[in-house]
Amino acid sequence: MNRNDAQLDRRDCLKWMGASGLAAAGLPAQAQDAWPSKPIRWIVPFAPGGTSSIVARSIAAELTKQMGANFVIDNKGGGGGVPAMQEMLRSPADGYTIIMSHIGLMVVNPLIYPDAGYDVNKDFTPVTLLNRIPSLFCVHKDVPVTDLKSFIAYAKSKPGQLNYASAGNASAGHLAVEALKLRSGIFMTHIPYRGTGPALTDVLAGRIEFFSAGTPALLPHIKSGALRCLAVGSAQRIAVLPDVPSVSELFPGFETVQWYGIHARAGTPPAIITRLQQECAKALRAPDVVAKHEAESAVPGGGPPKEYADFVAKEQARWKEVVIKANIKPG
Repeated sequence: MNRNDAQLDRRDCLKWMGASGLAAAGLPAQAQDAWPSKPIRWIVPFAPGGTSSIVARSIAAELTKQMGANFVIDNKGGGGGVPAMQEMLRSPADGYTIIMSHIGLMVVNPLIYPDAGYDVNKDFTPVTLLNRIPSLFCVHKDVPVTDLKSFIAYAKSKPGQLNYASAGNASAGHLAVEALKLRSGIFMTHIPYRGTGPALTDVLAGRIEFFSAGTPALLPHIKSGALRCLAVGSAQRIAVLPDVPSVSELFPGFETVQWYGIHARAGTPPAIITRLQQECAKALRAPDVVAKHEAESAVPGGGPPKEYADFVAKEQARWKEVVIKANIKPG
């Protein structure tokens, strides 16, 4: 090849790159176009065995099939989810690390961990809401009550003597029970764990009397008779437990549901955020996921990032009063 041919080839190459928008962006744009080209790490800020892990694993399986890249669940329990968020903050904003976001991380933690080293609204970007899951309020089968009204009377007869478990400080279950305590005037001692799984172990063993978590984790134990469901936190009764009243039937206006979504690092390319949201929406329509949601009376999400951002903002405003009145503090 002579010198003139080499110059011509170089000019043609640069012309092509400019036309395709890659001349200014260079290789990073090419890498972005190829996303995902390696496994995606999905941080779940609880120990295995709880609702968050169940939700993540079912959707991760669909995403892996759809996108041809493995979604690897990484359970990081403890610290109210703060260590998980800090670890997420240290990851590159390239779409290869995402985190399961929920009411504790996005609503409660900003109020009780002001020095965590991150701002949930600035350092992370919403991808999509995955689902909303009814909260269930349960007791161990040996607790001598039959419904929420009799439990409240029982708890008031033993102020401070009953314990309730949660998946951790600032978890959805923690917030749900504190909201119930405020409405009912009962006093119980909070015992936080590193996830629903470990908490459930002690509840099933009868070491803890009261527990609130989502349908995926609790339904099998309710159906087996190991736990007795006293009420559901959704505004109305749910299809999978039609005979169990909602808390709102005793306390009008009461509502608490668990919700789970995905956040990425702020600065992640918008094209990646959009692709991930669209793939999640598709996964939520997969027959296996639809059947699972129906079996658990869960409401699927899948909407765009702006919709999830607006939802989180409303939840932050809604629950701030409960966090303050219940004096929820770091564990």
